[in-house]
Amino acid sequence: MQTHLAAFVKDTPEGREAEAILRKCVHCGFCTATCPTYQLLGDELDGPRGRIYLIKQVLEGQPASQRTQLHLDRCLSCRSCETTCPSGVDYHRLLDIGRVLVEQHVPRPLPQRLVRRGLRAVLPHPGRFTPLLRLGQATRGLLPAGLKGTVPPWQAAGPWPEVAAPRRTLLVLDGCVQPGLAPNINAAAARVLARLDIRLRRVAGAGCCGAVSHHLNAPAEGLEFMRRNVDAWWPHLEKGADAIVMTASGCGAMVREYGHLLRDDSRYAAKAARVSECTRDLGEIVAQTDLAALGAPGRGCRIAFHSPCSLQHGQRLNGVVEDVLRGLGFELTPVPDAHLCCGSAGTYSILQRELGERLRANKLRALQSGGPELIATANIGCLAHLRNGASVPVRHWIEVVDAALQPFSG
Repeated sequence: MQTHLAAFVKDTPEGREAEAILRKCVHCGFCTATCPTYQLLGDELDGPRGRIYLIKQVLEGQPASQRTQLHLDRCLSCRSCETTCPSGVDYHRLLDIGRVLVEQHVPRPLPQRLVRRGLRAVLPHPGRFTPLLRLGQATRGLLPAGLKGTVPPWQAAGPWPEVAAPRRTLLVLDGCVQPGLAPNINAAAARVLARLDIRLRRVAGAGCCGAVSHHLNAPAEGLEFMRRNVDAWWPHLEKGADAIVMTASGCGAMVREYGHLLRDDSRYAAKAARVSECTRDLGEIVAQTDLAALGAPGRGCRIAFHSPCSLQHGQRLNGVVEDVLRGLGFELTPVPDAHLCCGSAGTYSILQRELGERLRANKLRALQSGGPELIATANIGCLAHLRNGASVPVRHWIEVVDAALQPFSG
C-alpha cells in the first residue's frame, strides 16, 4: 500500500510504525472473511480493510469525523484478521495508533467521556472494583432483572497450597477484576500446579496489566500500570523465578506487548522486554508437564471449550488448552466458527452493548450446539460475558480440572 503521511506524524515513532504496517497491506480482503463485526454488519468500514483505509486517511492529513471514530470503536481488537492475513499486517498496533489520533481530534459527547472515565477509574483498581461488586452482590435480589444478570454470585477462593520442595517457582498475576469476580481461578491454578511440584507465587504490587487504559485510548495511563508491574516482578525474576503465569489470556496478550510498548523508555525497555519473554499462559505451563501425573480425571465429562481471541489470535496458542483437556480425559464437543469473538473484548460488551450481545448469542449457540455439560474458557472477561446467557455453567478451564481432580486427592 502506498502512503503519503502528513508532516505532523510522518517523523514520529507512531508515524514510522504506522507507515511500516500500512506498506505490508496488499488489499487482499482475506481479513474481512474472519472479522466478527463485518460478518454482523456487512459494511466494509466495519471490517479490517475498511478501518485500515480510515486510519490511513487520518495519517495522511484528512480530517477525522465521528463516523471515523464510530467504525474504529466498533472494532473488537480480536485480532482474528491477523491470524488470516497472508502479509503479516500488525493490525492491532495500527488500530491503537489510529484510535489515539482520532481521539485527539474528535471530541466525544459528554456521556461517552463520563462512561469511559468511569471505567478507567474503577475497573483497573481492585480496591475500588471489588467493594462495588460486593455491594451489588449483597443487594442482588433487589436489582432489576436486566441488571441482576450482570452481577455474578459471590465466589469463595479455595485454599492456596504450600509446596515444600518445588521444582519451579512461578509468579502469577492477580489482575484487576478477576480477584473480585472469580478469586478461585488463581487458587485452582495453584492447587493443580502443586500436584506437579510447581509453586505459584502471588506478587504484591502487581495489578492491572494496563489493558483497560490502553484500549480506552489512554496510553500514558496504561504505561504506568505496566511499569508498576515490571517493578513488582523484577526482583523475583532476578532471584530465579523463571516465568510469569497468566490465568487470564487477555492479560497475557497485553503483557506480551510490554517489550514493544515500553521500547522507547530507557529505564524500562530492557526489563519490559524480559518480562514479555518470561510471560506464559497457564495452558503452556501445564502442557509442558507430564500430564500422566494427574491421571484422567475428566473421563466422561463433555466440555465445550471457548478459546478466547486473546489466546488463539493474540498469543497464537490455539489448541494448547484443548490438548491439555483431552490429555486429562475430557471430551471436547465441536464448536462451529470457533475463531469468532464472543463479544466480550474487555470493555466492548459495555460500550458496544448491542453488538456484544449479538456476538454472545451467536457464540453461545455454537458452544452449546454439541450438548456439553459445561463451557470452559481461559479469560475472565469472556467467562463473565458468556455466563450471562448460557444454559450450562461457564467456568475457567483450570477450575474444571481442579474440581475433577478432587475425588483423586485421596
